[in-house]
Amino acid sequence: MRWGWAPALAGFVALSGLAGVLAAAAVTPAVALTGSAADSTISVFDGLPEYIKVEPLAQASTMYALSNGQQVPIATFYSQNRIEVGWDGISQNLKDAAIATEDPRFYEHGGVDVTGTLRGAVLTALHKSVQGGSSITQQYVKNILVQRCENKQPDPTATDAVQKKQLTAYEACYNDATKVDPSRKLKEMRYAIGLEKEYSKNDILQSYLNIALFGGRVYGVQSAAEYYFGVGAKDVNLQQAATLIAILNNPDNLRIDKPNSKENGAADGYKETLDRRNYVLDRMLANGKITKEEHDAARATKVEPKITPTQNGCMTAQQYNAAFFCDYVERVIEQDPIFGKTEDDRSNFLTRGGLKIYTTLNLDLQNQAQAAVSSYIPPADPRLDLGSSNVAVEVGTGRVVTMVQNRPYDNTAEPAPSTTAVNYNTDYAYGGSEGFQTGSAYKVFDLLEWLNEGHSLYQSVSGTQHVFPQTSFHSSDPCNDIGGAPWNVSNDEGESVSSTSVMNATAQSINTIFAKMATSLDLCGIKQRAQDLLVHGADEAANPYMANPSSVLGTNYIAPLTMATAYAGLANNGVACSPIAIDKIINGDGSAHAVPKSQCSTTPIDPQVAAAAIYALQGVLRGGGTAASANPGDGIPVFGKTGTTDDSIENWLVTSTTKVAQATWVGNVQGGVALRSVSFQGIGGGNVKFAIAKRVIAALNAAYGGSAFPSPAGKYTTAPPAPKPPTTAPAPGAPTAPAPGGGGRGGGGQGGGQGGPNPRRSPEQRNSCLVIRHDIRTSVIAWAALQIRTASRNSSRASWTMWRPSRFRA
Repeated sequence: MRWGWAPALAGFVALSGLAGVLAAAAVTPAVALTGSAADSTISVFDGLPEYIKVEPLAQASTMYALSNGQQVPIATFYSQNRIEVGWDGISQNLKDAAIATEDPRFYEHGGVDVTGTLRGAVLTALHKSVQGGSSITQQYVKNILVQRCENKQPDPTATDAVQKKQLTAYEACYNDATKVDPSRKLKEMRYAIGLEKEYSKNDILQSYLNIALFGGRVYGVQSAAEYYFGVGAKDVNLQQAATLIAILNNPDNLRIDKPNSKENGAADGYKETLDRRNYVLDRMLANGKITKEEHDAARATKVEPKITPTQNGCMTAQQYNAAFFCDYVERVIEQDPIFGKTEDDRSNFLTRGGLKIYTTLNLDLQNQAQAAVSSYIPPADPRLDLGSSNVAVEVGTGRVVTMVQNRPYDNTAEPAPSTTAVNYNTDYAYGGSEGFQTGSAYKVFDLLEWLNEGHSLYQSVSGTQHVFPQTSFHSSDPCNDIGGAPWNVSNDEGESVSSTSVMNATAQSINTIFAKMATSLDLCGIKQRAQDLLVHGADEAANPYMANPSSVLGTNYIAPLTMATAYAGLANNGVACSPIAIDKIINGDGSAHAVPKSQCSTTPIDPQVAAAAIYALQGVLRGGGTAASANPGDGIPVFGKTGTTDDSIENWLVTSTTKVAQATWVGNVQGGVALRSVSFQGIGGGNVKFAIAKRVIAALNAAYGGSAFPSPAGKYTTAPPAPKPPTTAPAPGAPTAPAPGGGGRGGGGQGGGQGGPNPRRSPEQRNSCLVIRHDIRTSVIAWAALQIRTASRNSSRASWTMWRPSRFRA
């Protein structure tokens, strides 16, 4: 045992090679880093890089939305909870505590503290303890190297094999940056001396306090002060500053956000942290940073944290009813190449970039839309897997101003009951469902093709046919989806409508009329009109977007945001503009970052065709129209279309003014329960959409206003010669019950295939008395005949049908 000191001596001899490095650093920075002294010192570092590049720190990004004219933060994203602050944003207490404890000669040396380094080398070599002896500049260097390693952490979405390789690379990087050995010390010293050539002492101290880890995912003094004490870094008092600097010594063990910790918890007053805090106060007194009275008063206080967490991700936006919109914005950033070449680049941009993301969301309108949905549709219903949503889009800009649904957002591994992470308003690729069948809300595209092919709104069409062979239809390439069994079509209660104008059929949403219209149209043309307005399937892989006969009555699966975008495009003289959710982004350095711009259709609808379609669709929200009860009656012109699949499994109302469009949906998320068999707040499931939409439309109109739509060209409204009065009678051989199908399923339901389902006339037709008006151009009151068909049905569901000459307007 006599020679037990030999290994320690050998280690000390090896470390003594540092002596040449320390010689020049022993003098003042001005001498050490210039002239022959610097040259002789740096010669010791042959083979090592001279300078370390200081890269931008990972900072938390914040998302904003507008409320009462002010930008309100609704969510924060970070891989490291850090808010970088300037020199004046850090209290003198923090600066003094750091220098007194970590590097008392900080303003005297040239990047390497000779005394501290030699003391650490000797004690380490003699195995007394592991001593770094590092200056603040050296510690800053170490933190820079560790930060580089953080970018190499394994991607949890990668395969196991890839994650294993990434973990190996991360561990190797981290070990190289943190291991205690002479080679790392040499590199650290070289970098430190190089840094002090490039930056002032104050810049280095400020950067060190901004980069340092304070436990968990809390980085930098600003986030640490806010998290542990609920104040900014410039406002911490003496004992709080000493506590924060104490945590730097061992962030994992000295953090004070674990009150139940047996080693360092609230029960013993966070004793380990308290001891280190008092040591910091002692060093501040010894180095003349505080008086004896200040020292004693601070030492007499307890460690009293006020933990104020900074939430991460969109869960925090739930308090603003904006979590689903937040999720949509997050996915836009993660998928758009404008934010980075790779998925990792885009993710880092969001979670490390210190961004200020200003969105299009209007929280005032959002809250009113959420109240409208929540007033009628509960988060859960024992009768069915119930969903409801509303989304609104500005005309001409594509800005999304509302996005709500009935269930709260929860994207955790174990979501709470009656919550979901599925956004009912968006496409599957953006966190949405596979879409919902739109029912008659799709008829707007049938009407556009009808007008585009030269037909008139007052052309009379027979509605007596209920069975349509596939050969009745035609479609040009490339969307020839025709084929299969005959297509059975019926109206609401199986009634038959003899003949009526397209104008009236639009207001009354008569299925057999639109099916008959489609036999004289190009089905591919109908699909193209929809695509001209940027319509597409919500999940093409699960439900391909079809142009078969049944599609004319809305069997494709489409997201509400897409339908709102299409109607906004129609209101924009036929020019649809893609939805956008971000107005601007400010980078961490204050510069502006490019954001996605709304892309408008390159094949717009003919403006005259758009004007004629809008003219007809305004009748839907007037007296006798299927959505008259949804009109707020505020004098703002509005057009729209209802949509209801078989048995009210899916229910829609999509509308637009000249300023803003909205889509309201209520239906089955999965399954096929008939909403006509249930009620909400005393309103039938097929009609509750009107109560919701009315409140939303009123709020939108109050905020945006609206003007008159363009008048249609005469060729689209010229009435053909009046036919003989039609009669209403059951169609010969018409089925007494509808064929199955047509019910939309948000999770990928049935219906809409070749041969088609059997969509029926919307149930909102019930209790509707058709108002007969003579065309004002005749300047006289025309005759009208009314034939009432009665049937044995419950008095609460009484329904009757009218006929009128085709020249009469709805």
